[in-house]
Amino acid sequence: MLSQNEQLRYSRQIMLKKIGENGQLALKNSKVLIVGMGGLGNPVSLYLAAAGVGTLFIADGDKVDITNLQRQILFTESDVGNNKADIGAEKLQQHNSEIVIEVVDEMLDAELANYYIEQVDIVIDCTDNIETRYLLNQVCVEKKTPLIVGAATGFDGQQLVVDPRNPESACYQCLFPASEKAPTNNCQTVGIVGPVLAIVAGMQSLQAIKLLTGNAIHINQLNMFDGFSNQWQQFSLKKQGDCPVCSDC
Repeated sequence: MLSQNEQLRYSRQIMLKKIGENGQLALKNSKVLIVGMGGLGNPVSLYLAAAGVGTLFIADGDKVDITNLQRQILFTESDVGNNKADIGAEKLQQHNSEIVIEVVDEMLDAELANYYIEQVDIVIDCTDNIETRYLLNQVCVEKKTPLIVGAATGFDGQQLVVDPRNPESACYQCLFPASEKAPTNNCQTVGIVGPVLAIVAGMQSLQAIKLLTGNAIHINQLNMFDGFSNQWQQFSLKKQGDCPVCSDC
């Protein structure tokens, strides 16, 4: 049941017919793992905390660097040198004291991924590390946990939802097989303009809210954003019968 304060706090969200009080309760009872507290993880975590997701697990073993401040909007100059997940949790808790935030202040390995993914309703991939991305994809498929992938470099971004609960859902390896040359560009190698991260993170957050409130989302659809033309394009994907991760699921 929502408290009077929660009804007031989330009133603009509750008045939406496709969310309502039942949807807000669903958000309150949800658990989400956000992997990576950088340019995507900052706005994703802030939007989900603001929306009233009851429990957020935020994972990152990296420290705040001065080069992060151009795009990682939760952090300030005084945070440089401190762990991103620790600092992020403090800022998010100040924004919404009614939710639970659990910190994983190290990089996710296979053991940690299996442990935390088993506990949550959705995983949001905000990393820029291809090995971690493949790991999250594999464990989410095994645990049948929805995975929302986001990436951005330069003026371009992309977003994909993998929902292993649906037997027709393609996974990340269907799109980028590990046996082939997967994309390895990241902010450190090619640069990034901050608002593109906000746009992709906003899409990731929106997909998460829709999933958690029981609204329909599109699977097998790669959403790509071109920051120069201000246009989204959608590309259809197909589950690959020989995919080593999801073909037997």
